[in-house]
Amino acid sequence: MSRLYIVVESLKDWTPYYPSEDVISFEDYLALPINKNDRVRLINLCRSYKYLSKGYYCSLLAEARGHHVIPSVRTLNEIEKRSLYSLILDLDDDTALSALKKLANKPDQELTFRCFFGKTSDPDLEPLGALVFEKLPCPVVEVEIEQKGGWKLSAMRPISHKGFDDQEQTLFANSLDAFSRKVWRKPKERKKYRYDMAVLVNPKEEMPPSDKGALKKLAKVGKQLGVAVDLIEPKDYQRIPEYDMLFIRETTAIDHHTFKFSKKAEAEGLIVMDDSTSIMRCTNKVYLADLLRANRVPTPKTLIVSKGDKQQLLAAAQELGLPMVLKIPDGSFSRGVVKVESPEELEQKAHTLFKQSALLLAQEFMYTDYDWRIGVLNGKPFYACKYFMARNHWQIYKHGEGSTAAGAWATLPTYEVPKVVLNAAVKAAGLIGDGLYGVDVKQKGNRAAVIEVNDNPSIESGVEDKYLGDELYRIILEEFIRRAEKKHNS
Repeated sequence: MSRLYIVVESLKDWTPYYPSEDVISFEDYLALPINKNDRVRLINLCRSYKYLSKGYYCSLLAEARGHHVIPSVRTLNEIEKRSLYSLILDLDDDTALSALKKLANKPDQELTFRCFFGKTSDPDLEPLGALVFEKLPCPVVEVEIEQKGGWKLSAMRPISHKGFDDQEQTLFANSLDAFSRKVWRKPKERKKYRYDMAVLVNPKEEMPPSDKGALKKLAKVGKQLGVAVDLIEPKDYQRIPEYDMLFIRETTAIDHHTFKFSKKAEAEGLIVMDDSTSIMRCTNKVYLADLLRANRVPTPKTLIVSKGDKQQLLAAAQELGLPMVLKIPDGSFSRGVVKVESPEELEQKAHTLFKQSALLLAQEFMYTDYDWRIGVLNGKPFYACKYFMARNHWQIYKHGEGSTAAGAWATLPTYEVPKVVLNAAVKAAGLIGDGLYGVDVKQKGNRAAVIEVNDNPSIESGVEDKYLGDELYRIILEEFIRRAEKKHNS
């Protein structure tokens, strides 16, 4: 049997409803022991699902722990952007038109309704409510549609169950009860469509993952393999359907156009790296920490600390010792990562970082002269680098006012990498997916500790390709081709 948890931001939020042992607070869920053998279903009813809110983290950590959660992080990201949810819930397709049949005679030019686990207060809207929940499974959403030569989706937003009137409370409770007794199933796969390679770059990016030399080599090898490589920029969003493949060579983030490009490309049937799931999983260090811990991947000792809990912060310092490292969840290139060496510095820097996120990572300080970077593609390691710390600094990158210094590097064949490092990297990458990843690993003697998995690893001319040369680009392109041919022949 599976275990059901209904997570609320505060137990006070559940006051209007019958008490239940299934209802727990977000803090209680955060403290639950992780057992990968448990089958857990989770209904996330936190007050807000905004990026980096407690509701967002609830779904994020549930997925890291292998729990089946509604709403999923994928749904939260989709429902946040009109361009995404309009693409997913297309009211002009046959299924939607069928659901809208009962609205044919309604004189209204605009309709706003709430969908409670697929149920609505208006029987005429029930088929549309069911479709909304199938496509974008979220406990309660408010939907606006309008007549513009046919019904069009004008707005959609998740709604907290707090503040419902008596009628809505009854509908919410009945819908939740009916839903929680059903067999959970994934929404139907959206249709995929099309087969030339678009490479997304941003000329304005200060530290892009690939330099011009690497992009030229990619185009040269692509031509040899029959792949036309075309560089596109953020302004070229509407051109995505022209291509068969999308290779993102700009630093990715969730609340960013790179994620939007990935989602759009997937919806159009392109072969995509980075895929949106990998972006979501890799760009948040809190998710990664829980995922790696739950699957027993070796890492530096890591704790999650919550905003507003000073005692938890001090306890983390006592357990990890000083100096220790604090990280915001979505920093990159050593940004948002600080070392603290005293209780006073800990409190000061934590206060600053908590302005950006409700949760932080507190991590054991593990100094090494260099970090390993293992490139993994489709579960196989294919390049290895040593990135040395910046001069007189404890990180690879040292950010100063108006400039950034980086340490030296060395590239070598994967067979020269210690097995303990290689095994940890491959295992960590496998938890993210089958895409292209750069896994950062620290090594001290026989101990290997995964620092993070990068969904958009650096591939620069004369650095990562120093040992393999053009073969590195050939390996990547041949994987794109393999996937495209598999899709074409399926």
